Amino acid sequence: MAIVQSAPAAAGDRRRLVLDSPVDRHRIDEVEVSTADDVAAAVARARAAQPAWAARPVAERAAILRSAIDVLVARRDEIIATVRAETGKPQTEALAVEIVPSCDFLAFWTHRAPRDLKPHRQPLHGYLKPTKKLFVHYQALGVVGVITPWNGPFVLSLNPVVQALLAGNTAVLKPSEVTPRSGEWAVKILHEAGVPADVVQVVHGDGETGAALVAAEIDKVCFTGSVGTGRKIAAACAERLLPCTLELGGKDAMIVCADADLDRAAAGAVYLSMFNTGQVCMSVERIYVVDSVADEFIRLVSKRAAEVTYGPGDTDMGPLFWDRQMDIVAKHVDDAKAKGADIVVGGAPAAGNGLYFQPTVVVDANHDMEIMTEETFGPIAAIMRVRDEEEAIRMANDSQYGLSGSVFTKDADKARRIAAQLHTGSVVHNDASVIYGVPEAPFGGRKNSGLGHVNGLDALRGFTHPLPILIDRWQPKQESIWYPYSDKTIRSLEMVIKHGFGNKLLRRLLS
Repeated sequence: MAIVQSAPAAAGDRRRLVLDSPVDRHRIDEVEVSTADDVAAAVARARAAQPAWAARPVAERAAILRSAIDVLVARRDEIIATVRAETGKPQTEALAVEIVPSCDFLAFWTHRAPRDLKPHRQPLHGYLKPTKKLFVHYQALGVVGVITPWNGPFVLSLNPVVQALLAGNTAVLKPSEVTPRSGEWAVKILHEAGVPADVVQVVHGDGETGAALVAAEIDKVCFTGSVGTGRKIAAACAERLLPCTLELGGKDAMIVCADADLDRAAAGAVYLSMFNTGQVCMSVERIYVVDSVADEFIRLVSKRAAEVTYGPGDTDMGPLFWDRQMDIVAKHVDDAKAKGADIVVGGAPAAGNGLYFQPTVVVDANHDMEIMTEETFGPIAAIMRVRDEEEAIRMANDSQYGLSGSVFTKDADKARRIAAQLHTGSVVHNDASVIYGVPEAPFGGRKNSGLGHVNGLDALRGFTHPLPILIDRWQPKQESIWYPYSDKTIRSLEMVIKHGFGNKLLRRLLS
């Protein structure tokens, strides 16, 4: 992402941030920081606009948002240019990571929302069934604060905002300070599609602005970012009993079984650990390969990694998006080398002025090394030999993170058996990372990787309060349990217990 520094300011001037390119460090932008008062004003406008937006039928809101697909398709070159200026991503990755899934999310959610958010009747069981009817309505929460990261700045801003708006909320977006214009595009295309200005707004700034948004009079926080910041947000939300969704860091494991297609597994290991320069929460960060096939797998991975092109221009891999990330990646590689790992490809920052790190393959890694335990977020394929699949499962579960994982095997049933034993948010067979692009999948982390889901039915409905409404079928003057109590009341309850629950056949019918 862009390199960010505070701009010198005279006394009384508004704080500003300057952005330099990660490709060659030339100045690309300057952003005015939104103050706490600015954030509060944006939230107040969103609060005022929310009832009218929520009053529109879901199908009407969906139709407006669906038209954003046409805007996105028409403006894609401008969006890509902004993303590439701030991150240095290759054209292919800007299209594949940002544009294609954004179009798909818009199409999917706008198609599903009228059905998934429609009030519906919920069947009842047991003794209440003859006398009551249950309906569930989905009420908007109000104003949602959305805070998004720098590694997928457009798509990771658009996806939660679209879900929040479809559910009848208004939204205030705070994109990362180092990819501010990329995130801002999500709001621009929605406005152009017809979403009213105050229904979705953007505020800019760093952690100070994000903290102001969390502290404002909002009704939910949706955050994607680091574990440390996520913990602070969770604590702030807990003080107010404010719901939050947190999609945090990952240290995703890839298991290579003895029967894997090694050509595919090697190609996947390189690509899935290095695309987007390894800066994907679901990147492959740990590879466990069964010892019987490890030599050949390492040979194939090393060959493919050595062929990855990087640097400015038309290459496979762009720069690290953030200057501070360079120090973390280099530190992890150096720590692994010092503790006995072998760096067989790459292993160092590339020469030049940009934030480029060589595609790197680390072998003979182990869990004494930071590269296997801490989130690296760089173009590193770190490989550890294991005795068998059982050891691979144990090592994969030996992590503070639990976002996603992958299993490479020709046996789909085996993949499911192994996946069922992994303590992670999701598992992919013979692939990885793509799970975020499957909106039907309830995507979310375990352990330090977060709370809640950012995709799946739970995610969309998570922007609502499911309101149960219990309707009386026959409207008698009063219920049998109401005052005054009598012997008849007790006999009626005893009959329910004895015959309704004491009789196995009736108990089954009432379940």
